[in-house]
Amino acid sequence: MEEDKNMSFLGHLEELRWRLVRIASVIVVLGIVLWFFQEWIMDHLFLSMKNPDFITFRLMCQYFGLCVEEIPLKMQSMTMTGQFSYALMMSALGGIVLAFPFIFYQIWAFIKPGLKKKEKTISKGIVFYVSILFFLGISFGYFIVAPLCVQFFGSYQISGQLQNIFTISSYMSMILSTIFYSGILFLLPVLAYLFTKLGVLTPAFLRKYRKHAVIGILILSAFITPPDLISQVIVGIPIMLLYEAGVLVSARVEKKMKIQQQSS
Repeated sequence: MEEDKNMSFLGHLEELRWRLVRIASVIVVLGIVLWFFQEWIMDHLFLSMKNPDFITFRLMCQYFGLCVEEIPLKMQSMTMTGQFSYALMMSALGGIVLAFPFIFYQIWAFIKPGLKKKEKTISKGIVFYVSILFFLGISFGYFIVAPLCVQFFGSYQISGQLQNIFTISSYMSMILSTIFYSGILFLLPVLAYLFTKLGVLTPAFLRKYRKHAVIGILILSAFITPPDLISQVIVGIPIMLLYEAGVLVSARVEKKMKIQQQSS
C-alpha cells in the first residue's frame, strides 16, 4: 500500500515534469522566432514609445488636446553584453507572454484533478477568461501606462544642464514592470468570481470597503504611473471599473447561489 502511494507521488512528479517540459519547449520555440525579429520589435514596439507619433500620443492629441512634443531622451548600453542580454531577455519574456494561455492551461490541468467536484464546476472556463483579461491588461499597460511613464520621465528635467540619457536596462525594466502589473490587475473580476463561489468574498463586503478601495487604487496608480494627476486618473479609472466589475460579478454569483439553494 505504501509502495502504491510512493508510485502515485512519483507519477505526479513525472506528470509535472512533462508539463514543465512542454511549457519550456513552447517558450523556447516562440523565443527563437522573436529573436529573428529583435530589431523590429525593439524599434517599433519599445523605442517607439519615446516618439511623439506613437499611437497613444497621437490619440491623446487628437481627442483630448494633450499633444506631446519631442521627448528629449537618449538611450545607451553601459556594459559589453548589455544589448545581447536584453535581446535574450526580450525574446524570453515575449515567448512567455505569447505562451501565457498554454502555460496557464498546463498548470491548471495539473491542479484540476486534485480539486473537488464543486471546485471544478465553479472554475469552468477559467483558462479562457484569465487569458483574455491578462492580454487586456497587457494591452492597457502597453498603450496607456508605459507611454505615459516614458513621456513624463523622459521629459522631466530638474535642470536644463542635465540630459536624460537612460540605460537600456532602466528603460526596459520600467516598461516591462508596468505592463506586467497591469496584466495582473486585470484579473480582479476572475478573482472576485472564484472567491465568491468559494464563500470567501461577498458583494456586501466589496461595497462596504469601496471607499477604501478607491484610496488604495489611487495609491497604486501613483506607484505605477508618473506623479501627475492626469496620468493617475487615466490609469485609476479603468482599475476602478475593474473593481466595480468585480462587485457586479460577485453579486451575480451570490444571487445564483441563493436561487440554487432555494430550489434544492
